[in-house]
Amino acid sequence: MSDVMDAAPVADDEAGGHPIYAHAPRSGEFNKLRKRLIRNMREALDKFAMVRPGEKWLVALSGGKDSYGLLALLLDLKWRGMLPVELLACNLDQGQPNFPKHILPEFLTGLGIDHRIEYKDTYSIVTDKLPAGATYCSLCSRLRRGNLYRIAREEGCTALVLGHHRDDSLETFFMNMFHGGRLAAMPPRLLNDEGDIEVLRPLIYCAEDDLQRFSDAMAFPIIPCDLCGSQDGLERNAMKAMLSDIEKRMPGRKDVMIRALGNINASHMLDTKLFDFAGLFDKRTAL
Repeated sequence: MSDVMDAAPVADDEAGGHPIYAHAPRSGEFNKLRKRLIRNMREALDKFAMVRPGEKWLVALSGGKDSYGLLALLLDLKWRGMLPVELLACNLDQGQPNFPKHILPEFLTGLGIDHRIEYKDTYSIVTDKLPAGATYCSLCSRLRRGNLYRIAREEGCTALVLGHHRDDSLETFFMNMFHGGRLAAMPPRLLNDEGDIEVLRPLIYCAEDDLQRFSDAMAFPIIPCDLCGSQDGLERNAMKAMLSDIEKRMPGRKDVMIRALGNINASHMLDTKLFDFAGLFDKRTAL
């Protein structure tokens, strides 16, 4: 790990720290889970060079288990002096029917967490453009991302931090392979099209099951993702089921697969843009 990330150790028997952990379990089991998630996050932050001291990050908070976990782990690192950046939590209220507007402001204010709650009715745009019964998630996500970029600029943030985890990246990889005919996953770090905001995914090595257990133990006030009546696409659900079955039959395969995404041998693939297969003849004849 870099000097920035090695500022302090994670205590073996401490459930305290930032106020968000005030009511966290004091059990050894929870402590091991917390340490594992912190270790996975620190590896991603360091390996993909996400941290530049003094910058400001906009942490997207939807009210789901992943974004709550993301915020809590970042605050944990910051409290321990391991994350020298400023954090601003942000929820984008997109106007879904029955959205409980009070939950996140009360949660964040009560813990003294810097935050911004933004209202932007993208729900009406989505329902106007898509036919009844269609899956809203893709268009909804694009509209949300555009607004989060805008907010990041307004707040002087250099990065938008998202709660996508290991399983999200693997599901995206197989969706692209099976349905798009290409090999691509969710990257841990990328630059937006305008070139002014980075997207960071510090949970890229964290398992969804771990985040679910962490969320349950922390008793976060979860806001469901089905408020608009639309569920995630059938393709992603199929990938999730497939990966779950593989993991059940061969435990540990998900961790092997996420590591494989960072261990690519271009000469053993079929992409002529990545490897000069035609040039092999010239190399052979030159010997």
